Amino acid sequence: MAPIRRNIQELPASRIRQASLAGRDIEDLIALWFGEGDEVTPAFIRDAAADALRRGETFYGPNRGIPELRGAIRRYLRRVYGVDLDLDRIVVTASGMNALMIAIQCLVGHGDSAVVVGPVWPNAENAVAAMGAEVRRVDLQVQPDGSWRLDLDRLIDSCDATTRLIVVNSPNNPTGWTASEDELRGMLEHARRRGIWILADEVYARIVYGARHAPSFITQVVPDDPVVIVNSFSKSWSMTGWRLGWIVAPSELNVAIEKMTEFNISHPTTFAQWGGVAALDHGDDYVEALVRRYAEAGELVYQQLSGLPRIRLPRPRSSFYAFFRVDGVTDSYDYAVELMKRAKVGLAPGVAFGPSGEGHLRLCFATSLPKLTQALDRLVPALR
Repeated sequence: MAPIRRNIQELPASRIRQASLAGRDIEDLIALWFGEGDEVTPAFIRDAAADALRRGETFYGPNRGIPELRGAIRRYLRRVYGVDLDLDRIVVTASGMNALMIAIQCLVGHGDSAVVVGPVWPNAENAVAAMGAEVRRVDLQVQPDGSWRLDLDRLIDSCDATTRLIVVNSPNNPTGWTASEDELRGMLEHARRRGIWILADEVYARIVYGARHAPSFITQVVPDDPVVIVNSFSKSWSMTGWRLGWIVAPSELNVAIEKMTEFNISHPTTFAQWGGVAALDHGDDYVEALVRRYAEAGELVYQQLSGLPRIRLPRPRSSFYAFFRVDGVTDSYDYAVELMKRAKVGLAPGVAFGPSGEGHLRLCFATSLPKLTQALDRLVPALR
């Protein structure tokens, strides 16, 4: 057989999916390993897509997305962030992951390096590696209380003449760390000085507790700044299976992104985009209620687990994950599998998010309170 590109062959398999496969035969397992809620997409969004199907919205559409959805994104950003963007800075994508991939395809290749803030969901850095570029991790520093902090000077020092891209996910999966306005400003000033792109994964931007949204580059950038902001409908509108997202970027880069969209997918699914219009135009109350529910769930997890002698867990402030360290655990994958067998609860191993995640487990609490309570009743004795 003809050879496959070596850097593609060497990409690691998802340790989260491997853990889920290890638990496939365990009866009565409560799975909290994947990053999605258990709530079906709300009816008003499903109805909008169904209406589009009935209207016959089943044909090819524009590479950048239907005008109605791009307009809805513009209205949403004006309403929530107070910014008004030209439509040529907005591209609809087939998921947040698709947005990350096509942006990375446009920005890095062999001989380049990308600095990635970790621990982090591994797909973005693996997309960098797939393009043949070098991944340089700058890990957040864990604090005595289990929270995480960015060393901005270290991040800047990790950039050299080969660095074309900084990848930052804030609010962060898995840690819940959220960059401050000052930290975002520091990254942006460095990117401007050095001509380095920033790829900002902001898919958890609305899932913050005590604020309407997390600090965002969207309120700091000017139109030609070297910043690509990625968002998704998956988390805040319970639309994981829809595979719908968007990009905000300089108009010149979006010309290239439009080409890569054509070459990868042609365009996002036409009728699904009408669901996105409904989500953005009519979903504010839904998002706010969902965040209140997640805040209650996160507090329940914190109260149940943080007092255990082996556990170090900060109070969740954003996203819908509890990322906690278990004293004495040196192989989080094996421990997650062992815990799955003993407690019948599936958690993601911390090593799935990079070496700095080792010794941790990630629990997704975006689930119903009865189900979460049952899971905690099983976990607490097993973690003592």
